[in-house]
Amino acid sequence: MRILGLLEDQVASPSELAQKLHAPLGNVSYHVRILASLNLIRLVSETPRRGSVEHYYTAVAIPVISDEAWSNVPDIVKNAMIAAALEQIGATINAAAVAGGFSRPEIHLSRTALELDEEGWREIADETRRWMERVAQIGHDAADRLADAREIGDHATMVTMVFESPRHEDEEAVDHDVAHRRADAAHRRSNAA
Repeated sequence: MRILGLLEDQVASPSELAQKLHAPLGNVSYHVRILASLNLIRLVSETPRRGSVEHYYTAVAIPVISDEAWSNVPDIVKNAMIAAALEQIGATINAAAVAGGFSRPEIHLSRTALELDEEGWREIADETRRWMERVAQIGHDAADRLADAREIGDHATMVTMVFESPRHEDEEAVDHDVAHRRADAAHRRSNAA
């Protein structure tokens, strides 16, 4: 996941990736070969270097894991994938903040704490899937317009996360609101009876 994240926006060789990841070249080269065999990255150039050839790769596609496939992934693998993704997201967000990437008026950043039942989880998953498809279409349309105009657009990153979270002290107000709504609903039910 970390190699895919690095190759998403750039071309790099296994030795460059090993330096960025602070990992042994042999390990990185092994994983690069696996990713290439799965057609997730592709070779874009070769450069002679000190009696050998350095290979440069870029990402072909970031894998999309279905809900069903994700439910079958062992927890240890899920945790490693999530940790790698969060590391990349954090680095991207920090670099954007330093570069002034949050100065446009269209920028959006929010955090919403919810209390969900099983139906609520399904509804959020379905709605997220729908609007992410729309986001992808907007990106394709913008790329087509830029290509037609022979222009270069602004690079944008969108991060979407929905996850089960532990309760924190800063969420006491949400908990209080939920308890208050539950009490009101119970009161209405008893009055209706």
